[in-house]
Amino acid sequence: MRLVNNFRLDNIRGDLFGGLTAAIVALPLALAFGVSSGAGAEAGLYGAVCIGLFAALFGGTPSQISGPTGPMTVVMAAIFTTMNATNPETGLAMAFSIVVLGGLFQILFGVLRLGKYITLMPYTVISGFMSGIGIIIVILQLAPFLGHPGSGSVVESFLNIPALLANPDPKATTLGVITLAIVFFSPPKLNKIVPSPLVALIACTLISIYITDPGDLAIIGEIPTGLPTFRLPTINFQEFGFSRVIFDALILATLGSIDSLLTSLVADNITRTQHDSDRELIGQGIGNMVSGLFGGLPGAGATMRTVVNVHAGGKTALSGMVHGVALLLIVTQAGPLAELIPHTVLAGILLKVGIDIIDWSFLKRAHRVSLGSAAIMYGVVLLTVFVDLITAVAVGVFVANLLTVKNLTDLQIKEIKAVTSPDDEAPLSPEEKHFLRKAGEKVMLFRLCGPMSFGAAKAISQQMAIVENYEVLILDLSDVPLIDVTAALAIENMVKEAREQRREVFIVGAASSVKRRLRRLRVLDIIPEQNQVSDRLEALEKATFAIERYSAERIRQLSKPETNGQRTEIESVSSKDS
Repeated sequence: MRLVNNFRLDNIRGDLFGGLTAAIVALPLALAFGVSSGAGAEAGLYGAVCIGLFAALFGGTPSQISGPTGPMTVVMAAIFTTMNATNPETGLAMAFSIVVLGGLFQILFGVLRLGKYITLMPYTVISGFMSGIGIIIVILQLAPFLGHPGSGSVVESFLNIPALLANPDPKATTLGVITLAIVFFSPPKLNKIVPSPLVALIACTLISIYITDPGDLAIIGEIPTGLPTFRLPTINFQEFGFSRVIFDALILATLGSIDSLLTSLVADNITRTQHDSDRELIGQGIGNMVSGLFGGLPGAGATMRTVVNVHAGGKTALSGMVHGVALLLIVTQAGPLAELIPHTVLAGILLKVGIDIIDWSFLKRAHRVSLGSAAIMYGVVLLTVFVDLITAVAVGVFVANLLTVKNLTDLQIKEIKAVTSPDDEAPLSPEEKHFLRKAGEKVMLFRLCGPMSFGAAKAISQQMAIVENYEVLILDLSDVPLIDVTAALAIENMVKEAREQRREVFIVGAASSVKRRLRRLRVLDIIPEQNQVSDRLEALEKATFAIERYSAERIRQLSKPETNGQRTEIESVSSKDS
């Protein structure tokens, strides 16, 4: 029985266990992300509940677990800081309204079927912005880890690092180091039973309660219990700026889409299934809209929680829904238990998250791939950390595409050859070489291979100057499966140049798509129909006959007796010369 997002009832035991296990892993992360964002621990919990439940219900990746993630929290922290600085009274409400608008954009992405394009970006860019986000998390969590108030500004936090390291709070730092030790060195067998972040959360909170005095450490504080309150979106473009609001919403939507679809690919690999990208975007958008309406953080597909869910037996959307409902029960019943959790413990957990997000594997070997790839990756890292994510991704994709176009252009140029002699390097049959030899080097066979893009247009245009040295031009498009407008217009200019110089022009073997493009641009209109042939040998044969016919015509013209008009003209020219 299938209702939504592959929701079935044939794996209830596995889905229940998978969802509960994912909820246990998600709990400390949701609390940590909420505190780190500046909106409070309850915002992280509400986000985990809303996105986890509705993305599972309406999404397109059955085994995926969604909720607040490191990348989304980093962006949301910056939005909270900006909005509160603009207007402390309405900034928080405006920030949650941007979450709703971001979810709406995600739904629009899915409706427009953009899912398959969102993850079509070079790995160097993906690696760069993920590593950049990991570095941002580490920078922002150093202050609470060392017992000092945190800041939402990455640059400010980065500049404060020397001062923080020089003046750590002994109790907070010790507790943070214990937290890091647990999450890094927890035995794998124990980690499978109880996730290390939860062990660290419980153990270090108990240590802080029994060893430290009240007020020694910054703690989460009061967490509202019960169901979250509905927040009607209040978007004030006049006060906060139209471009600022739209830009922030697009950042959330784009990052959430990339993050979710990358996690969907991971889920596909471990479950041997195929997700629906567009449906997943719609589900994530609905989840984020609901989260924003109830004061929750934005989120996306969470890779670690998804892997935990699958390994615990979760296969269908029921597991994601169980995860959301389990967190809802914790929110409504166990809020007071989380109030004593120290900030330094949450910071320690998030430091592990940030370190794990950094793509250490590619960072260590990027320089071995190529200088360009390394420059793109490191450039995206720096832009992500010190500017913003969208600028980093836009610049990275633009530069990567430029390098790709250059490499493809170089390959295309190598495949453009002007063959004028049977001794030239070209895959010609003996019969074709025979006719080329018979033509007496009066034929230029202009051979193109592979897809022809705008990058090849310049190389085509450079051959126009030598057309006048030959009596026949043969354009061989037999091995061209695709041609873009710029390359087609370059061919048109070459044909026009040859026709103006009274050269014979043949076009050979244009594929259906190529011929359709040339016909729409009316390039074929200037080439006689009998000169549009499908076979190169036929073109060479016709070209040879045309040259012989042209030579015979010239001989005939020269052998004609001079007429009185011609004689008078010659005499006139001679008298002028003298």
